[in-house]
Amino acid sequence: MSIWWSLHLRREAASVPLARKLLAGAMDTAGVDPDTAFDLSLALTEACANAVEHGGASSAKYRVTVRLDEERCHIEVSDSGPGFRGRRGVPLRRTRLEAESGRGLGIISELSDHAQFRNRAGRGGAVVRFDKLVKWREGAPLAAA
Repeated sequence: MSIWWSLHLRREAASVPLARKLLAGAMDTAGVDPDTAFDLSLALTEACANAVEHGGASSAKYRVTVRLDEERCHIEVSDSGPGFRGRRGVPLRRTRLEAESGRGLGIISELSDHAQFRNRAGRGGAVVRFDKLVKWREGAPLAAA
């Protein structure tokens, strides 16, 4: 069994906790281990914050798509902004500790099993895609039998 959903959100700060709380609630209800749920919720927060900050005109929207199955949680956040300027595969760079921003993609990479950062083909915008192997609480509704 699997569940999935897609949200179309306005590029405003209030959308970030909304996306995070929807994901956290779904994972709690499905029986995902709290540590796994925390990692994925934090990674989603970083991806959404990036879309809000860099995702295009103030009237633009961004999309969050989540699929949770018996083995993995797959998350994608896409926007219509300028994309990752001039970078193929978006190599992660070290950010100084005192910097106010610039750590989001590195955090996503560390909290997930696989992360991909790319530009949307043809239409512009960025796509942040990541997934993580799911650990389940005992008796979880979606866990493999």
